[in-house]
Amino acid sequence: MPRVISDTGTTKKRRKRLDTGQATDNTRNGKTRRTSASLGEEILLLESQILESRRHYNKITTLQAYCQDHTAHGERSLTAAVALCRVFCRLMAMGNLSKSCQASDNETTIVLWLRTQYESYKVSLLHLLAAADPGMQSTALTLIMRSLKEEFESLNLASENNWREGTFAILVSIVAGSSVADVVREEFVEKYLQPFDDVRYYGLLCFSDLYDYTPLEAVTDSVIFILSTFDPDLANKSDLDSFYMSVNLQTKDKSSNLAMHRKQAQELWLKILKSDLTKSQRKSILNMMAHQVAPWFNRLEFLMDFLTDSFDAGGSMSLAALTGLFHLMQEKNLDYPQFYHKLYSLLSPEVLHSKHRSRFFRLLDTFLASTHLPAVLVASFVKRLARLALNAPPSGIVVIIPWIYNLLRNHPACTFMIHRKPEYLAALTAKGINDPFDMNETDPMETNAIESSLWEIHTLQSHYHPNVATIANIISAPFTKHAYNLEDFLDHTYLQMLGTELSKEIKKPPVVEYEIPKKVFFQNRDAPEKDSLLVKLWDFS
Repeated sequence: MPRVISDTGTTKKRRKRLDTGQATDNTRNGKTRRTSASLGEEILLLESQILESRRHYNKITTLQAYCQDHTAHGERSLTAAVALCRVFCRLMAMGNLSKSCQASDNETTIVLWLRTQYESYKVSLLHLLAAADPGMQSTALTLIMRSLKEEFESLNLASENNWREGTFAILVSIVAGSSVADVVREEFVEKYLQPFDDVRYYGLLCFSDLYDYTPLEAVTDSVIFILSTFDPDLANKSDLDSFYMSVNLQTKDKSSNLAMHRKQAQELWLKILKSDLTKSQRKSILNMMAHQVAPWFNRLEFLMDFLTDSFDAGGSMSLAALTGLFHLMQEKNLDYPQFYHKLYSLLSPEVLHSKHRSRFFRLLDTFLASTHLPAVLVASFVKRLARLALNAPPSGIVVIIPWIYNLLRNHPACTFMIHRKPEYLAALTAKGINDPFDMNETDPMETNAIESSLWEIHTLQSHYHPNVATIANIISAPFTKHAYNLEDFLDHTYLQMLGTELSKEIKKPPVVEYEIPKKVFFQNRDAPEKDSLLVKLWDFS
């Protein structure tokens, strides 16, 4: 019995301790919930105390600790960062971070301590900017730019060195990195780079400084993305008087000068073009060459090497390079005598089988639209495409023939290729002649195409595909139609053309007459039927 009584008492004590422990845990959980709920009020209280009296300056470190703990407590970190931004902006506006010659040693110590805390705060914001959450990055970007504005204006630090070597330069390098979302980059452009001339000038300068070292592929992608979002009119903006910071004479002379803006943008683009670009990056630059790149250049000759190298890459890259060259020739009066030599070299059998065929003919139609081109040059393009049409797919031929028709219509001097003298035709019929056209000549001015004829089109009039044969006859008919719209022929495929033929209603069934041979591979020794052609050509016995 005593043992039983003793065990019962022990059990009661254990239950009591267990109940006490549960009560303690519940109290702690409740305290945690209450602290989390009142965290915003606590941060606001700390902010008001710091601004109320210098006795509470040490509480800045508490807010700093909250701000730096963004990995585990993101919301608390952002709230503390916003509060610290208001604190430091107010202190800088009141002059509490400025040194005075007449200040005591104690005052100087406080100022230095506050500046140290401010620098630590900016580092925390830069860490937030490099965080994974785009919302956190956006808030950090706004706070950094707001703090820098107050710093430059209150502490009179708007010098070129502070732009290029301080927090702003680090911000630019982070924005150009791979950790920042494209949405944040767009915000940086829309809120700061485009509206404010000083931010844009020193932003271009800092982006250019990144290429003094070996840039990563992600950096080049980001810089190209940022430059592609610029308004093209910025390159010719005359009134540069919108400044984010209050500027001194040194920075105003540069950031308000259009020539300096164009110079920095040109240097940045040249560094990008000379870097080790990937195929996708090169394509992106070529696609925006006319409207985003060329307007910033004072000397368009600097773009020639890049465009020539891009053309030599072949394929769609060559088309994009020629498009950029043609725009510069047409709009900017760029002198490039080898343009039509380059264009002529693209006329190969591969282009008629390429997925870029439609785009190629659209561009070709644009490049040869001028009626002032030499007839010898135009004849070379017409003759070469006519020769390539002999081995082209039907979907390619139905584009070539209307294109040749339009070109002959615009250049009457080339119609001699379809209207030769009777003795020329008689000699050709009697014994044949050598075509004077030189298919292997790379210079379109030296191919002798104007001395030849378009016998290839006459050959295509007997093409196996009825649509090709029909459209080839337009060259033999009178040229009564002003021009054909190429868009009506560009998107045809062989499958579509076959489907059109098969879907036609047969008005009169064709007459088919044939004999079924009794033997295919051997001679008909005992039968009156003739041997098949296969047996006559080969001996299978």
